[in-house]
Amino acid sequence: MSGRRDQHALFLVIVGMSVVFVVFGLIVDPVDEIVHGLGDIVFARDLVITDFVGVGGLGGAFVQAGLVTLVACAVYRVTGAPVDGAAVACLLLVLGTALYGKTLLNIWPIVAGVALYARVRGDRLADHVSTAFFATALSPIFSVLAFRTALPVWAGVLLGAATSVLVGFVVPPVAQRLFHAHAGFTLYNMGFVAGVVGAVVIAVYQAFGLGPQPEMVWTSGHDTPLLILLAVLLLGMLAAAFACDRTPWRGYPRLLRRTGRAPADFIDSDGAATVLLNMAVIGALATGYVLVIGADLNGPVVAGILSVIGFGACGKHALNIVPVMAGVALAGLLKPFELTDPGLIWAALYGTCLAPIAGRFGPHWGVVAGFFQASTAQVTGAVVAGLNLYGNGFAAGFVAAVVAPVAAFLAKPRRAADEPEEPVPAA
Repeated sequence: MSGRRDQHALFLVIVGMSVVFVVFGLIVDPVDEIVHGLGDIVFARDLVITDFVGVGGLGGAFVQAGLVTLVACAVYRVTGAPVDGAAVACLLLVLGTALYGKTLLNIWPIVAGVALYARVRGDRLADHVSTAFFATALSPIFSVLAFRTALPVWAGVLLGAATSVLVGFVVPPVAQRLFHAHAGFTLYNMGFVAGVVGAVVIAVYQAFGLGPQPEMVWTSGHDTPLLILLAVLLLGMLAAAFACDRTPWRGYPRLLRRTGRAPADFIDSDGAATVLLNMAVIGALATGYVLVIGADLNGPVVAGILSVIGFGACGKHALNIVPVMAGVALAGLLKPFELTDPGLIWAALYGTCLAPIAGRFGPHWGVVAGFFQASTAQVTGAVVAGLNLYGNGFAAGFVAAVVAPVAAFLAKPRRAADEPEEPVPAA
């Protein structure tokens, strides 16, 4: 298949997954409850961790997430933005995080800010669409300022919109600069960027007494329907892989030899069929991990699994994520944590953004990275008061910036068969 056809195939799969979310929501709850739940979600105080299942019901949360992603897909289509590996990761990240932070309302000021940046630079908007939707990691800023401060609602909305547009405007240049801090050894560069920018925003508003306090909504009791949903999604991806190529496994060994270091695009290098197979495999691994440790399936956990699946198009595969998850699990066993603690579940799922370290320097370094991620993620969340939806990406930026240079010094980097050796910046 040509590159364009491969991208189109992945785009259709994401649209299909979003539709499945909407249909799932309509099946599990009555329409009137869903409508009421959507209103509760849109006006929720979107602090990490706020499971929208506990805010708007199971049906409302999944319908909302599906609609947000379908709208994002429409933006890609209207602007002509490419649906490359990064876009696939971005859209599935939107699908997941719309279960606990992004809403049909709060994403648009950030997107507008990035669009303004593109216009000022004279760039095509299509070249910045993925950046815009990645940047919606900070979309809770709008919800908090608009709906949960002592200000009148109109003033809060204006303040939230203005702040979010400004955040969207500054994120692209900051993202380009901060990428060099970790040299591509974390796949969640925007999580690192959102953490830095969010810390500045929070510091300013806390000085004026407007800083929010984190709250948690973490639901349980929905394991069976959510496991069925995940099974449908994974089987759908597997079926799509075979629809693209009758033997999608032929290219898989080659993909497994890749380090995954950003920027990587498995769609371009390996094709849609192999990428879909990879996404299904690592999605099953992530789901299996959650089941083995006995954790509840809910909105945030499903979101973490979707993040693993999405980045299967641009960096993650079975061999480079398992060591990181093992490192997080090891930390949970050796430290005063429970493997089923929300923070440790997210560290194991979202922490797989450190997969390139395992891919480049060996699985033992992936274990080291995962071990440090488990602790670092517990601390960095407080810095942004729960307003960065990619909190583990923020933590991973620091872990990668420390572990990768040390690993480069102590170990001979593993070179992928088809990738040139690249220097690792000194610490």
